[in-house]
Amino acid sequence: MIVRNFFAVKRIILSLILLLTFALNVDGIGQVIYAVNCGGDSHVDSFGVNYEKDPLQGRIGIASDYGKRLLIGRVSPNDHILYQTERYHHSTFGYEIPAHTDGDYVLILKFSEVYFNAPDQKVFDVVLNGDHTIVSDLDIFEKVGRGVAHDEYVPFTVSKGRLIVNGEESEIRGGRIRVEFIKGYKDNPKINAIVVMKGTLDNVQKLPPLEPEPVEEYKEEPEVVPKNRRPSGPKQPDPYSLDDSSMMLPVFIAIGTFIPILFCLCKL
Repeated sequence: MIVRNFFAVKRIILSLILLLTFALNVDGIGQVIYAVNCGGDSHVDSFGVNYEKDPLQGRIGIASDYGKRLLIGRVSPNDHILYQTERYHHSTFGYEIPAHTDGDYVLILKFSEVYFNAPDQKVFDVVLNGDHTIVSDLDIFEKVGRGVAHDEYVPFTVSKGRLIVNGEESEIRGGRIRVEFIKGYKDNPKINAIVVMKGTLDNVQKLPPLEPEPVEEYKEEPEVVPKNRRPSGPKQPDPYSLDDSSMMLPVFIAIGTFIPILFCLCKL
């Protein structure tokens, strides 16, 4: 009975710890005012952010879940779906984001290349509110490779009906700003998920750093000669270690032979 109660209390404590951790994580990411799982259904991620179903479904562009063939790097398995589904279009397209309240915000654009296996295949720009290029020449594969999560973080400010991005201003019309994915010359623009939260970059739960690819160092292996291996011939003497007198011996022999012959020729 005591053992049973002990395990019951242990389960309650663990549950409370998990709930507390979850609450701290959700509080740490700031107030989310907009979240969409582009090309997919609604989803609650590991931080408690509730992503809506794609509002462009059946209206603009093409929804794709081709990425479900891959496991996505840099994110937990629960959040793979955010990077496995996407919306792309053969032309420029975008989403409307509510912007009624003044303050600081961060736009988080989630991408993952799930189709191409090389850089310079899909390249496009992202523009905010029609005037601000917030991402230029985005090549997802070049940045992180295939099947790896990549987020772009764009801080902006809403003040008195104006949008301020990187010191530049534009007018907000109808209480909404538009994020657009611009068709370029290299394939079609796309987006996997969008989040807008109130706060600054310090309040954003960012992706972990990319793990560097291991570099194999080449080490020359020393030649191992088996003990039972016989040499191919007798050991050669070092020519530089020979005595100089042994090298002059043939010269002396030649001189000794030549002198008697010379003497005989003189008598003739």
